[in-house]
Amino acid sequence: MIEISTFTGGIAQTNGYLVRVADITLLVDAPEGIAPWLHQQGVKVDALLLTHQHFDHVLDASAVAHDHGCAVYAWAAFSHDLTLERLYGAVTGSAFAVPDFTVDVVLEGRASLELGTLKVQLFHIPGHSPDSLCFYLPSEGLLFGGDVLFLDGVGRTDFPGGSFSQLATGIERDLWPLPDATRVYPGHGDDTTIGREREENPFVGAAA
Repeated sequence: MIEISTFTGGIAQTNGYLVRVADITLLVDAPEGIAPWLHQQGVKVDALLLTHQHFDHVLDASAVAHDHGCAVYAWAAFSHDLTLERLYGAVTGSAFAVPDFTVDVVLEGRASLELGTLKVQLFHIPGHSPDSLCFYLPSEGLLFGGDVLFLDGVGRTDFPGGSFSQLATGIERDLWPLPDATRVYPGHGDDTTIGREREENPFVGAAA
């Protein structure tokens, strides 16, 4: 039995997912505003999983880690080069900074992760961001995809370190082999399924 609650917040309307499954409570990504929302839910987070470190996904990571005493998992160590806050500030003329946080478990090079009794497969799919990571829960048929794959879309690839060919190759290699019914929870917008996107996604699906 799994329970998923979605919070959407911040300037980019970024999704964060509270996932209660088996013997553990997970948070996938930490957009702005999710820390006080978690207090309202009255839950304690055991682990924070980051799909990547772009600012809109991690603005509340420091607060969540502090409030819950939970470990933070990400592909790479914390880096202001990955957050893109300086680029965004330069483009918009606004000044802000992502509060520093510690990545307690760096997942680079790993293909799987065990959290309690839950087994999680890891798919490193760069192209949107060098550290983009998808978390697949095979026992639940769920994929938390960050900004890799969306309903009728993919992550933008015009940021520093971006590459459409890398993104498309990774999706085809790692995501298309998953079962059709696998439900995809993306970093922005509504959820979808692997089967639908494989057939209909206008960027990387059969319709592309």
